[in-house]
Amino acid sequence: MSIDRLRPGPRMSQAVVHGDTVYLAGQVADQAKGGSVSDQTKEILEAIDRLLAEAGSDKTKIVSATIYLADIATFAEMNAVWDGWVPAGHTPARATVEARLAAPAYTVEIACIAARD
Repeated sequence: MSIDRLRPGPRMSQAVVHGDTVYLAGQVADQAKGGSVSDQTKEILEAIDRLLAEAGSDKTKIVSATIYLADIATFAEMNAVWDGWVPAGHTPARATVEARLAAPAYTVEIACIAARD
């Protein structure tokens, strides 16, 4: 079974497709500086939509998501955006944790796994 790497870089690929499973790298906002948790979450979810489409999937097929917040106190703010994005009846298994992210400007990072069938 082949492994396809989408948008590969020297350290990681943005997505890896193996069979009918799509693994997305943790996504962060490109415009992180000065953006609120809501703004960063919206940008990340748009990036996830694009990557999943490129891999032949979509958000209704996400089976698992892990959300990292720089400050767990922003949980409700992030959820307000997430809840408006995830389709009813297609909510994935999900974990949300507080973590120190790669740069202080990042307030949210989201990684997910989706099916293609």
